[in-house]
Amino acid sequence: MADKRMFAKTIVLSDAFLDMPMSARCLYFTLGMLADDDGFVNQPRSVMRQCGASEDDMKVLIAKKFVIVFENGVIVIKHWRINNYLRNDRYKETAYIEEKEQLVTDKNGGYHLKSEFGIPNNGIPSIDKNRLDKKREDIYIAEETEEEKPKSKKYASECEEIINYLNSKAGTHYRNVESNRKLITARMKEGFSVDDFKTVIDKKCAEWVGTDMQQFIRPVTLFQASKFENYLNAPIKTRQRGVVIPMPETIREQVEGRTEEPKADFAWLDKYK
Repeated sequence: MADKRMFAKTIVLSDAFLDMPMSARCLYFTLGMLADDDGFVNQPRSVMRQCGASEDDMKVLIAKKFVIVFENGVIVIKHWRINNYLRNDRYKETAYIEEKEQLVTDKNGGYHLKSEFGIPNNGIPSIDKNRLDKKREDIYIAEETEEEKPKSKKYASECEEIINYLNSKAGTHYRNVESNRKLITARMKEGFSVDDFKTVIDKKCAEWVGTDMQQFIRPVTLFQASKFENYLNAPIKTRQRGVVIPMPETIREQVEGRTEEPKADFAWLDKYK
């Protein structure tokens, strides 16, 4: 097996890659360094422990289609052949032949599961190769494709409203893509409302804008299953000269309701001057 690994700029400098959290990107690089010569990793959890990554980081890589996972837990790096080219005298084929046979490679070098194209694992492709290449030639940087769009439109308008609200409040430019919609849809199915999302966005913007935490005003942080309800029920905070201070109940009601003007005077701030 070769000792050196490479990473293509078209992959690791793409918007899709840079939109991921730093921890997920670190996990991708570590997987790339430890994969075999066909891009397979048989112990992804061990790799996650080595670089301090969480399950959420792996889920992001899978959702963004930077890695493909098999039923037995083995994963393969989707863009392995774009990142790496090995001479025949240094190449050692993967031990995961059965999993490799489930893959097809497009003309850019990206891996895809044969099942995505209706190709039997032990049969002849049901579509011709030219159509396969044409269909996939522009998605090797892991941008969203038509196949990745949600089949259900139940929460489509809510997702758009929430993402637009986040961008307007935080000055960001997050897109209405599948990875963000999945987070929102999952919380909506748990019973949370659009106003709940707006409350979380308001709270975190009030607390984090202008601090080192501002970089975490993003869907993957705010709408995570493990954090969303805690953010929703946390006390509202504002910042005065770099000090985080609790907000009075009257202002709290104004932010949470977003309908009435605040009725309190602001004399309570004088003690922080």
